Amino acid sequence: MVIYLKLKLTPSTTLRDVKRGISQAEPQALPDRQSLRLEPKGKTLKDDDTLASLGLKTGSKLYVKDLGPQIGWVTVFLAEYAGPLFIYLWFYQRPWLFYGDTSQSPPVQHVVHLAAGCYTFHYAKRILETLFVHRFSHATMPIMNLFKNCSYYWMFTAYVAYHVNHPLFTSPSIVQVYAGLAAFVLSEVGNLSIHVALRNLRPPGTKVRRIPVATGNPYTALFNFVSCPNYTYEFLSWVSFTVMTQCLPAALFTFAGMYQMTIWALGKHRNYKKEFSNYPKQRKAILPFLI
Repeated sequence: MVIYLKLKLTPSTTLRDVKRGISQAEPQALPDRQSLRLEPKGKTLKDDDTLASLGLKTGSKLYVKDLGPQIGWVTVFLAEYAGPLFIYLWFYQRPWLFYGDTSQSPPVQHVVHLAAGCYTFHYAKRILETLFVHRFSHATMPIMNLFKNCSYYWMFTAYVAYHVNHPLFTSPSIVQVYAGLAAFVLSEVGNLSIHVALRNLRPPGTKVRRIPVATGNPYTALFNFVSCPNYTYEFLSWVSFTVMTQCLPAALFTFAGMYQMTIWALGKHRNYKKEFSNYPKQRKAILPFLI
């Protein structure tokens, strides 16, 4: 489809301005649905790019791709995190639908209570971070991501919760339980510390990008070794939960999450190196000295 616009363009016109003009000509083409590119299958350009910085002049072409219906990042995050919170706590009650009559079952073991507390803490923290800590570069994402993300988190939660809360679940040794619990808490605090440090890199209402570095918080020292220590701490949290519960479904969730986070971390690591010529060369993406 060819869109004819009557816009007053200058070398300093940004692509955000172009998107607004397209939206005025085609009301259904909201700015968040648009992906502007120099080639039909090229990379999506940044909203802050100017016509001059892209080398565009009279006779140049911009290609517009409709990204389809969008939904806010905050909405998606709240949905994918609230689901596990309620699902896990539901299984924690040992509903008859899954476990039948549990009146004659052994008492709930102490590690089961600790696991429920850890799961609740993790996802409650994520919800609060979404509301009060994170600053998003993009306002929206494709609406299908809502179903994809929720399916992943909700179904894995049900899988883990069913086994940990099962009346026949057997606790590992008390030493292993508390070692895993301590490591889980430390990893969660580390994850929060990194999120706060990343938030402070970007002034409110801007899309400024800077090289993340260690701060006075000792947890942020991991920035000296990896580009995405928030993912490192996230991985360690679930390794710790797996050690604490000695549950195979928890281990599967841990390594599925690690696989996805590694993909994200490698992508962010490459972008950092492209964007900043002075980016620290010794850093890896997610695991110090390895990946």
